[in-house]
Amino acid sequence: MSLDPVKWNKRASLLYAVGVWTVFGSYGYYRYTHKNDPPVEMPIEEEDNRPNVKKYETTHSKSTVVYRENFVPYSTRLLNLFRSPNESSPDGQRNEEQK
Repeated sequence: MSLDPVKWNKRASLLYAVGVWTVFGSYGYYRYTHKNDPPVEMPIEEEDNRPNVKKYETTHSKSTVVYRENFVPYSTRLLNLFRSPNESSPDGQRNEEQK
């Protein structure tokens, strides 16, 4: 079975042309249908000065992290499952020192 390079080139170029015209057509359709859309207005954010709120802002994104009070991280919870019952916890040592 031999492949005819001329037929293969014609089929590949036809497939490429269909793909390119599909991209151009979808771009034109999008521009035509969304021509009169009103601009999106972003809500104005109020300042949040709570101590358990951290804001991180980069050139491309804004993130707000809210830390809960008395939250124990999941890694500590997992480690406490495997800690031996005879081993005293760091919190227990702090409580004994305060007494």
